[in-house]
Amino acid sequence: MADPMPIKHSQAFRFRRFLNWFPLGLSYAFLYMGRYNLTVSKVALGDLMTKEDFGIIFAAGTITYAFAFLINGPLTDRIGGKKGMLIGLTGAAIANALLGILTHGIIKLGWQFDLTLAFSIIYAMNMYFQSYGAVAIVKVNASWFHVRERGIFGGIFGILISLGIYFAFDWGSAIVEATKIIPTYDLSFFQDIIRSLTGAANATVDQTWWVFFIPAGILVIMAIIETFILRDTPSGAGFEDFDTADASSGEEDKPFNLGELLKKIFTNKILITIALIEFCTGVLRNGIMHWYPIFAKEALKLPSDHFMRAHWGLYLMLAGVFGGMLAGVLSDKVFGSRRGPVAGLLYGAMFFGSAAMFFVLYSDPIWLGIIVIYMSMCVIGTHGMLSGTSTMDFGGRKAAATAVGLIDGFVYLGTGFQSICLGFLTTANWKYWPPFLVPFTIIGFLLAWRIWKEMPKAKAKKAAN
Repeated sequence: MADPMPIKHSQAFRFRRFLNWFPLGLSYAFLYMGRYNLTVSKVALGDLMTKEDFGIIFAAGTITYAFAFLINGPLTDRIGGKKGMLIGLTGAAIANALLGILTHGIIKLGWQFDLTLAFSIIYAMNMYFQSYGAVAIVKVNASWFHVRERGIFGGIFGILISLGIYFAFDWGSAIVEATKIIPTYDLSFFQDIIRSLTGAANATVDQTWWVFFIPAGILVIMAIIETFILRDTPSGAGFEDFDTADASSGEEDKPFNLGELLKKIFTNKILITIALIEFCTGVLRNGIMHWYPIFAKEALKLPSDHFMRAHWGLYLMLAGVFGGMLAGVLSDKVFGSRRGPVAGLLYGAMFFGSAAMFFVLYSDPIWLGIIVIYMSMCVIGTHGMLSGTSTMDFGGRKAAATAVGLIDGFVYLGTGFQSICLGFLTTANWKYWPPFLVPFTIIGFLLAWRIWKEMPKAKAKKAAN
């Protein structure tokens, strides 16, 4: 029997749900800022951190992130999303502060140490705590959104990811520019404030370490806010809990059982297929997003105030907003809340984009930027739909954190894989960059085709109500 249509929520419920997910979403976005600021610091540090160094450091973090889900997913299913998010925010803030101290030691104090090893260890620590963010946001929202509402939420999830990317790249780059001895362009009002507070005008070296310290402070502030606002379930905020018609429907009264939960997740062929798709997503998303700014500076020699470099985060955010909402609307309004067709269409679009990159790599930086932004729109829309939505659908509320742990773990295995590969391939020749991406668009499309018709199956006793 078909799943019931979503409950017509009261205005009071919708408002309280907004108060729950919006600060939660901002927290997740600021975690991204404290995650991808490593890329910004690499561009700023130049030869102090080579491409090989960056590839190894980023891979150490992303592989740690991937395997951390084996612990943090089931743990968050047990302790709840709120506690998981608070652990993630606090731990990531400490790790970012430590990265700032290391950067200060290198630039200001002339510390002599193995940069690759030290950054790899602390960045891995950062990414361990970062992994709580994804499982926490999905765990919480699984109890607040009906399965028929989750396509739109998947779009919102994509927007939040895009906002975090904007914070990381544009805000991060703005912080780096504001803390230079001599800025290369006219600073904004807020950059002038940062410059004044950090004393950069009177400094003897560029104070790149603030790209880590400022996100650390923001994460602490968000942890304080979430302590008072965030609730795991509607009942925790004074409303009635309701059947969300996902894979946990009919199991509300069953006690938490880790063995059953893991068996449910790791024997689910649909979730395993989604995980494999998201491995490809990890390769493509970060294979595009992180390497373009490095390519633009190193190979194209674009100045830091060139619009494609200065506003890279903004372009990625706009691409993600459009891609996320397009994916959500297509899923809920066109494909009856199925996620596979959306992923398949977007992967097909990425195939043509990655193939086109090769022809304009050196010849036209503007068209290259447009193609990369177009591909980012597709890959962020896919990621929001699969990691942000399908995990709730097929894992259900009880296993939502473990399900997103599996899925996001594969995303970051893909991220680590591309980080190591492209770190060495681009050092040999940047022409290897686009051909490396093409096979993963094909594999992702074929896997999405396998789940084209799949929908979560609620338990019979609930579906019949």
